[in-house]
Amino acid sequence: MSFTIYVRMKKAGRQKGRGIQAVPLILEEKPKTVRELVTYLTRLGVKEYNGRKDEGQVLSFLTKEEIEDQAERGKISFGLRGGKDASEEDAVENAIQCFEDGIYRVFAGEEELTGLEDAVPWKEDLVFTLIRLTMLSG
Repeated sequence: MSFTIYVRMKKAGRQKGRGIQAVPLILEEKPKTVRELVTYLTRLGVKEYNGRKDEGQVLSFLTKEEIEDQAERGKISFGLRGGKDASEEDAVENAIQCFEDGIYRVFAGEEELTGLEDAVPWKEDLVFTLIRLTMLSG
């Protein structure tokens, strides 16, 4: 049985007035805790990342919005890569550590989920938002 959740991912800072759309993601089961949610989302992301290299598409096309978003980050690319596949286990371990270190925050609707063992507060039309915090130095 599969389960669909809606997720928005963003970086802290300016978004140039554009709203970030919630993306539907299909999970194998409904996460009960924040740890399960992070694990399932990370595994799904790794599978999609690894699958892109086998699509056979040599060059993808970038929209004006994608170019602007990438330019804001300082690098514009088509997403081409080589090498071996990413490890799901390493990615999950890294995602958990980053959550514990406060590198990103997870919200269920307007409620911040702060502990890995916290229960996910399921309710109708729930949208998850993941915000990556940008660390400043100097």
